[in-house]
Amino acid sequence: MKRTHITLTLVFLVSSVSFHTGVRAATFGEDTAFLKQYVDLIVLSDSQGEAQVALVPAWQGRVMTSTAGGDAGLSFGWVNRELIASQKILPHINVFGGEDRFWLGPEGGQFSIFFAQGARFELADWQTPAVIDTLPFQVVRTARDSAVFANRFSLTNYSGTTLDVAVQREVRLLNADTAWKQLGVEPAETVRLVAFESDNQITNAGQHRWEKETGLLSIWILGMFNPAPSATIVVPINAGPESELGAKVTSDYFGQIPPDRLVVNDHVIFFAADGEYRSKIGVNPRRSKAVLGSYDSDNQVLTVVQFTQPDGVTDYVNSLWKLQDDPYAGDASNAYNDGPPAPGAKPMGPFFELESSSPAAALAPGKSLSHVHRTIHLTGPEAALDAVALKTLGVSLAEIRGAFERK
Repeated sequence: MKRTHITLTLVFLVSSVSFHTGVRAATFGEDTAFLKQYVDLIVLSDSQGEAQVALVPAWQGRVMTSTAGGDAGLSFGWVNRELIASQKILPHINVFGGEDRFWLGPEGGQFSIFFAQGARFELADWQTPAVIDTLPFQVVRTARDSAVFANRFSLTNYSGTTLDVAVQREVRLLNADTAWKQLGVEPAETVRLVAFESDNQITNAGQHRWEKETGLLSIWILGMFNPAPSATIVVPINAGPESELGAKVTSDYFGQIPPDRLVVNDHVIFFAADGEYRSKIGVNPRRSKAVLGSYDSDNQVLTVVQFTQPDGVTDYVNSLWKLQDDPYAGDASNAYNDGPPAPGAKPMGPFFELESSSPAAALAPGKSLSHVHRTIHLTGPEAALDAVALKTLGVSLAEIRGAFERK
């Protein structure tokens, strides 16, 4: 697959940061000590022990969290302590958290791998496959700054097609020079950072070609982050007529989103990320610039995500929860804001997600498709963060802050 972009996630934090409820955010040392009580942990580290990344093989080689400041530094990923400590396996999905988790699509439609054949497209019948939820990946090898995981399994989609899949997933901790080059910004001495990437590959391990008519898979990477009242998701888009590029955004996954939570302009989308209103948006590959992000103005947290998106490829799996006229008119990127699924109900988190997907994988036996998702967290002065936002998202921090009226 031609790699034209790379996923980057940048998060900038100050030491007094608190999220959502006003409770002090956990340090990396606190989160890793907690996780080690329940699961085996692999920690990647730079030579100084400042930039670190925590991985859990039992949860598909998931990146749970990271830091730019050693054990005493802020923990950037959202970790679901309540569920993990309960040691329970729940129906439908186990939302353990994590900044970079491996999933496969499509979620909905006639080729869904989350709904059994004949099931209703309703939450009661929705089931995350165990191989991307609760079952472990094997550890192939580890080093100070990298780890490789693998698994092999079969999935049967809504239409009854069985797909034999081999997965290899490598997570690499990157040095600062590489991170700055990927950002396209000159290094700033006042900024500290941690940078890592997941390189994900699926292979057709069966005897038959994966065909559009019977259902294809896609690689789907999701990152969960801490919500805040001032947090805003930013998605740059290609401007142009809908007749050529399609809709600017798909925003009806869970019903229409009110205008005080979603603003759609010709070149950018702003989406509230406060963890208080369950909602999701998607951007198709013609509109996508292979970048999305967020900014929390109260806590000075900037997040930027870029991902591999091959030129000219428009077949992406469609995850809408219904039988579809076009099952390959899906999204290249998505963002999700958690919240109560019904009045008075408890949210899954809360958290918010920034997501990227590969194209649909029409693979002959033995052939593979790859998707890279890179995450970079930085802490530093707002002026330095503004330069990165302008370069990567095309908008200033002032524009992001002014997108919504905050109560």
